[in-house]
Amino acid sequence: MIAFIANLWPLVAAAALIGVLGALQPAISLWRALYRYVLKPAGIVKPNVIADHPEPHRFAQGVGAVLDVIATVLLLFGLPVAGWALVWIHIALAALNLFADFCVGCFTYYQLNRLGIPGFSQSPIEGGTT
Repeated sequence: MIAFIANLWPLVAAAALIGVLGALQPAISLWRALYRYVLKPAGIVKPNVIADHPEPHRFAQGVGAVLDVIATVLLLFGLPVAGWALVWIHIALAALNLFADFCVGCFTYYQLNRLGIPGFSQSPIEGGTT
């Protein structure tokens, strides 16, 4: 949101890079570290822990990263409306997860699993999400 307000595409690019690295290597995810070591201990967020596989969450993070990568490219090529629209879609999806406990990326992953799409091998855990 700060990137949009200040019209700073490099912040979108940084978020994209952080997202891509975190989706590929969860152990080095800056977003995960921020949540685990800052937001959660400070009581800023209250986790609603649900048994689930990590793959749908990595998929969701990857989708957010792809949105930010595409947004960065669009902003670099002088298409601010399209670029910022993708940033706001990512913000809306993250807000939905944070405030409504609904992960659209996880839901999508499990729907792709149900359709038998290769690479989406995990089924929902009984009593878990979606």
